[in-house]
Amino acid sequence: MAKEDRGFASMDRAKQREIASKGGKAAHQKGTAHEWTSEEAREAGRKGGMASHRRRSELTGSQDTGENTQNQTSSEDLSRDDSSNEQIR
Repeated sequence: MAKEDRGFASMDRAKQREIASKGGKAAHQKGTAHEWTSEEAREAGRKGGMASHRRRSELTGSQDTGENTQNQTSSEDLSRDDSSNEQIR
């Protein structure tokens, strides 16, 4: 048996999805599944967007020195009220 013919990754997508779904349902029933808070979800989305834009700029060959990211963080920090973590309008 070749390495390519065994394991989860070698299964067709529908079978993988079926098995993964069973695991997720079991974890929720048991109470051990992770429940995302809105803050965790927001932070994960922000990180994903930053990574996506970074990959896109690498593919197009643009030279981003990181200043853009630093400026974005700085302006974001300035627009927040530190005591309540809410944006000032």
